[in-house]
Amino acid sequence: MRTITSLATSLTLAGTLTLTGCFASAGPRPGVVYARYAPPAAVYEVAAVSPGAGYIWIPGHHEWRGQNYVWSGGRYELPGRGFRRYEPGRWRHDRGGWYWSDGRWR
Repeated sequence: MRTITSLATSLTLAGTLTLTGCFASAGPRPGVVYARYAPPAAVYEVAAVSPGAGYIWIPGHHEWRGQNYVWSGGRYELPGRGFRRYEPGRWRHDRGGWYWSDGRWR
C-alpha cells in the first residue's frame, strides 16, 4: 500500500512541475520591450500617391517610447523578390504587458 501512495505522490508532483513550467513560459519574453498600458486607437491616415508601380502601403502604428506612445506614420515600400503582400504588425498582450510584433512580407 505504501508503494502505491508513493507512486501516486510522485506522479502528482511530476504533473505539477510540468504544469508550473508551462505557466512560467507564458511570462515576459527576454529582449522584448513592454508597454505598461494598451496602445490608443490607430490614427486614420490617407495614403499619399504611390511613388511608383509595385509599391505597397505599410500602415502606421503607435510606438512605445518609454513613457508613452508616439505615432509612426505609414509609408510605401517595394516588396522584396518573391513577396506580394505585407502582413501588418500588431500590438500583443501577455503577462509582461503590451509589446509590438513587427509586420512581415509574404
